[in-house]
Amino acid sequence: MLSLSEKKILVTGAAGFIGSNLVLELIKRYDGINIVGIDSLNEYYDVSIKLWRLEKISKELETHPASSFVFLKGNIADKTVIEKLFNDNEFDIVVNLAAQAGVRYSIINPDAYIESNIIGFYNILEACRHSYDSAWGGVKHLVYASSSSVYGSNKKVPYSTDDKVDNPVSLYAATKKSNELFAHAYSKLYNIPSTGLRFFTVYGPAGRPDMAYFGFTNKLRNNEKIQIFNYGNCKRDFTYIDDIVEGVIRVMQQPPKKAIGEDGLPVPPYAVYNIGNNTPVNLMDFVKILSAELVKAGVLPVDYDFDSHMELVPMQAGDVPVTYADTAPLEQSFGFKPATPLRDGLRNFAEWYKSFYMC
Repeated sequence: MLSLSEKKILVTGAAGFIGSNLVLELIKRYDGINIVGIDSLNEYYDVSIKLWRLEKISKELETHPASSFVFLKGNIADKTVIEKLFNDNEFDIVVNLAAQAGVRYSIINPDAYIESNIIGFYNILEACRHSYDSAWGGVKHLVYASSSSVYGSNKKVPYSTDDKVDNPVSLYAATKKSNELFAHAYSKLYNIPSTGLRFFTVYGPAGRPDMAYFGFTNKLRNNEKIQIFNYGNCKRDFTYIDDIVEGVIRVMQQPPKKAIGEDGLPVPPYAVYNIGNNTPVNLMDFVKILSAELVKAGVLPVDYDFDSHMELVPMQAGDVPVTYADTAPLEQSFGFKPATPLRDGLRNFAEWYKSFYMC
């Protein structure tokens, strides 16, 4: 087990949804923690949300003077930036959350995914590798974001990390599977402890506007129709942001063990886990819960006609009918299982949305 107190940690994607919440929670929990965050602050979605997240971190630091957070605006695909970052800092743990996300966007702008998810992650791996050339001993654990999208058209549910994931149905999914393969190779070749986390439909306050719950809210508020794909017959394993962060923090502290195999070479200190709610929800039920919470929070009026604002449409390219996480390995290894009820999480989102956009 690695104690996180007084450690130096790199978080890429630090202004992102998961990254910013991770930084915030680490500062709250661990005295003397030193975090360096990097984020390109690109305009894939509203930058004001990213700046709001960073401001929240700054305010939290005021009550934790023994800890530090240094933010760098930069792109992990820029090798010079990453090399300087590692030359200037002795990172104990690296958490790579920087990535171009989104299934649909990967169809219209594939270049962004190759740059961030492939070249960017390669730069992080190379930097971790060369950190062992230094006198301080190098990175003790690399934790990186994968995605439930790697399961593609897998029909076996719940999705297990033991399942084959050789049939991606989007470029985004292919880049995330590539990350896992790259990490495995580097763990084998250079004995780098690495853990990949397959996140399942993360949601919550100040989340990504391209996610369904956020996009639905925007459209309903603008009196536009929302499209329910696969005629409402989709299921998603919605995972609340606080559960994701709790899982990441527990994983950070427990790197896979290094060992030497019978061939005299390192056994890859490598692991992959699902982080999901283990309870898939039908999309129509999800919309009903979201609608109720938006009314309760005052985002939408009590007499809002939801039926006239919903349109049932076929499945879209790159999407899958169901996501469903097998979280037993996560529970066995770390004693943790995400469990935030969907209604509670959507209520928190609706209240944040009201305060951010309407107050």
